[in-house]
Amino acid sequence: MRDLQSTIEQYLNLTKKRNHFMEATGLMSWDLHTNAPKGAVEGRSQVIGTMASEMLKISTSPEMENLLNELLQEENFQQLPEIIKKSVVEEHKQFSRNKKIPQEKFMAYKILTSKAQAVWQEAKGKNDFNLFLPYLEEIIQYNRQMVELWGYQEHPYDALLDQYEPGMTVKILDEIFSYLKEETIKLLDKINESSNTPDISMFNNTFDIEKQKQISLRILHLMGYDFNRGRMDVSAHPFTIGLNLGDVRVTTNFAEDSFQSAFYASIHEGGHGIYNQNLPIELRDTNLCKGTSTGIHESQSRYWENVVGRSKGFWKFFEEEVKETFPQQFKKVTTDEIYRAINVIQPSLVRIFADEVTYNLHIIVRYELEKDLISGKIQVKDLPTLWNNKMEEYLGIRPEKDSEGVLQDMHWSGGMLGYFPTYSLGNIYAAQFTNQMKKDLANYHNLVETGDFKEILKWLKDNIHCYGRLLEPSELVEKVTGEGINPKHLIQYLKEKYSEIYQVEL
Repeated sequence: MRDLQSTIEQYLNLTKKRNHFMEATGLMSWDLHTNAPKGAVEGRSQVIGTMASEMLKISTSPEMENLLNELLQEENFQQLPEIIKKSVVEEHKQFSRNKKIPQEKFMAYKILTSKAQAVWQEAKGKNDFNLFLPYLEEIIQYNRQMVELWGYQEHPYDALLDQYEPGMTVKILDEIFSYLKEETIKLLDKINESSNTPDISMFNNTFDIEKQKQISLRILHLMGYDFNRGRMDVSAHPFTIGLNLGDVRVTTNFAEDSFQSAFYASIHEGGHGIYNQNLPIELRDTNLCKGTSTGIHESQSRYWENVVGRSKGFWKFFEEEVKETFPQQFKKVTTDEIYRAINVIQPSLVRIFADEVTYNLHIIVRYELEKDLISGKIQVKDLPTLWNNKMEEYLGIRPEKDSEGVLQDMHWSGGMLGYFPTYSLGNIYAAQFTNQMKKDLANYHNLVETGDFKEILKWLKDNIHCYGRLLEPSELVEKVTGEGINPKHLIQYLKEKYSEIYQVEL
């Protein structure tokens, strides 16, 4: 029988091998979304499917099973270092799930989603949901089958949520989102009654794309994104990919008629990138070298994008930079006018352009639809109408075309069911973390107003980034803030901010 140290080394070597496949697959996927010609989609999808299948083979191999069984034996497990303990528990959880997926079905699904992402992009461009419909029907059917194979305690959607936010359930989310929806709609009604609407005419201009790129690179540098271990590219939908600790890439998307879209997309993805770049080196090549959860990851991007990037303090500091870059567009406006314009509340058809107040309503629309799709309560063909009805009910606006409605997001084409709720969870976590950060950093407001983000970044590293996936999201939130997930901090933050901007009592 192998000695324990030998078993640990073999286990780590096997997970490292899988990580290498994962990195290669990630690089091919990044290329497909940034530089690859359109004709590459079919062939590349096949390659990605093959690589994903090889990763699954490693994850579910007899060798992995034997190593896990040996390491989980009580006398061995108690001797394991804490990092290895957590890694083994996490690996066993994934092993149990993956083992239930037939190999040929998994590979077919990876090929399907690779093709579906290209078809989604075409369908969105042509405003034709029917092009995407058969692919999405297959994706939903696959996920329905998988949750039955995996098993769940109360709701089939729980099994999908757990992939992105371990421990999160429909029961918990229904309570959180019910509160968010009710409070947000009340807040929105009050704002809509106000006559103190910000003037946004400064944004009704054209903005040179090369200059926008300069601004995006500048803010990423200021935030602490390390370009020696990263790069910024352009893609149809902005994203971040962490290939390894020395290669974390972000993308954005520029439009001449929109200064805010690329600026805030760059900050948002920069938040993700900084998190990935600052994961602890001791977790390298393990399954723990990633964010605590998707929601915690989102808290980092939403913190930088909204709490910092849309704050009055930030614009006191960054105003001059923007005026120097775009003098014609901004030369006659004050800091307060920029701040108010950046934070205008205008219900938007498109989630990525949504303001802070209405953003969570966009997520709740998707959450409610996904939950009902997986339970079989609704069918894919009915999505456009159901989507439009909910948008009208919650936000008071109705999409006239599917490219601004059900086709606007890429997530379903990639099979990312259970992902959307993590965006709102990220907003909630960000508000909680900020509340604690302000207690810990007495000079917090001064740091933001001077653009000195080093202490803020250190706080994030010491309190969030340093754990990787060693903690569950609920454990991390409790450790950092001393309480469980609490959406009241987010609502309080929004009320305080927008009561001042719109001069209303909230």
